[in-house]
Amino acid sequence: MKVAVGASSFSQSSDKALRLLEDKGIEVVKNPYGRKLTVEETIRHLQGAEGLLAGLELLNDEVLSKAPSLKAIARIGVGMDNVDMEAVKRRRIALSNTPDAPTEAVAEMTVAALLTIAHKLIQCNEEMHCHIWKKQIGFSLKNLNVLLIGYGRIGKRVEQMLNVFGSHVTAYDEYLAGYDTDFGQKLAQADVVSLHASGNKEILSPERFGQMKHGVVVLNSARGGLINEQALVDALENGTVSYFWGDVFWREPYEGKLQDMENAILTPHIATYNSYCREKMEMEAAENLLRDLGI
Repeated sequence: MKVAVGASSFSQSSDKALRLLEDKGIEVVKNPYGRKLTVEETIRHLQGAEGLLAGLELLNDEVLSKAPSLKAIARIGVGMDNVDMEAVKRRRIALSNTPDAPTEAVAEMTVAALLTIAHKLIQCNEEMHCHIWKKQIGFSLKNLNVLLIGYGRIGKRVEQMLNVFGSHVTAYDEYLAGYDTDFGQKLAQADVVSLHASGNKEILSPERFGQMKHGVVVLNSARGGLINEQALVDALENGTVSYFWGDVFWREPYEGKLQDMENAILTPHIATYNSYCREKMEMEAAENLLRDLGI
């Protein structure tokens, strides 16, 4: 049996999931490019494969129609935006993901980004390397008003972490009763807005930026499409947003205006890229795949 791997970083930090599959007599064919596969590459990669350990490659109707042997897809990660759910269902392909594994890593990264911004670590480091000794005053997380947009596993874990620092945390989630009201009011009161919502529906529109407190910090570890890109650029330029950290983008690899803005801190979709998280996600996905393939 052949299992193709779409995820570009599979088994880089741990070979546990790879050995689990190979010990079952499975031929594991890794992503040969070390990056996200194109549609044409995905089609070639899936030839003869009964299982797929999926990354962010597009799995649309065209791709699936040219992979007749495919029986199961196990997404290494949470999001399913790259998967045509109807096409999968129509072809009776088993589909799974790993919703629990990324929680700790993404929450840690979010809080790390906020601490980096609060204490001006990047600016101070750059100046020190330019032989400039300049002390800067940042802000404390204690009594900071933080709004979480999306209150699932990751949002709840971020709240737990921020409670340790004494932050005042509120949440908005349009799909969760009790958290689906007063969005404009919550935005207006927030010192920090952190996105943890699912899907790609735009939440921070130009109008929503107009409701924000001047100097707010915006953090996004969820989906690029949740934010209007031009509105964010404008808000960074006029000071509505003092700092932005983004780990997810509208197009990846990202090429855009934010790369030229000093108050935009950008990371290349690496919130889950720590050894513990990757091993846990890969093992969970491999176990899901074996289950769905009946092995």
